[in-house]
Amino acid sequence: MARTALVTGGTRGLGRAIALALHASSCRVAVTWHGNEAAARRMQEESGIPAFRWDVADPDACRLGVAEVEAALGPVDILVNNAGITADAMLHKMGVEQWQAVLATNLGSVFNMSRQVVGGMRTRGFGRIVNISSVNGRKGQVGQSNYAAAKAGILGFTKALALENAAHGITVNAVAPGYCDTDMVARVRPEVLAGIVAAIPVGRLGTPDDVARVVAFLVDEAAGFITGATIDVNGGQYLA
Repeated sequence: MARTALVTGGTRGLGRAIALALHASSCRVAVTWHGNEAAARRMQEESGIPAFRWDVADPDACRLGVAEVEAALGPVDILVNNAGITADAMLHKMGVEQWQAVLATNLGSVFNMSRQVVGGMRTRGFGRIVNISSVNGRKGQVGQSNYAAAKAGILGFTKALALENAAHGITVNAVAPGYCDTDMVARVRPEVLAGIVAAIPVGRLGTPDDVARVVAFLVDEAAGFITGATIDVNGGQYLA
């Protein structure tokens, strides 16, 4: 039975790899995007996966966007909350707008999107929600109090939502990637990145596919006894 999957921030990096993995597993897949039209167009042209534009930090936009996706592909059975931004600064230099933007996009969006699909999942007796956290939500990071707070908040949200819906055939899990070879990490200064790689026991950055394979497993029906979990995909950099 083909399931409908929706991946936020799904046109680049981890989100793109996740969307392609779910597409390869015969899901009907849609992705969201907000700022990079060229990446969205490329995603659609190369994969045939439809890309829908809205701001996942906006609750009303999420309500309208999910309705549009469901009208096109059917009810959402699988939600992957992947969209995220950074606005790094030491706290004593961080502006209120930097704090609020990261919390709204990285954590607020997880509420906004989950709220729109979980009711239908409960009615149908099946659902998979996977929230993308971060190694820095597990251990913290200098200059990322906003990002670390949002990504850590995802973990508490995941556990609570998992408990609320476990009896309804819905699993809710988190994946906490380490540093992966994405555009976001590519913006890190080379000397800083070299130090990061040196601290990863397996000796390399992760790949988007490393993360996508874990997500693809968690949304499979065979993973129905796993809920409320956080799966670390960080090459041994942080062991909880």
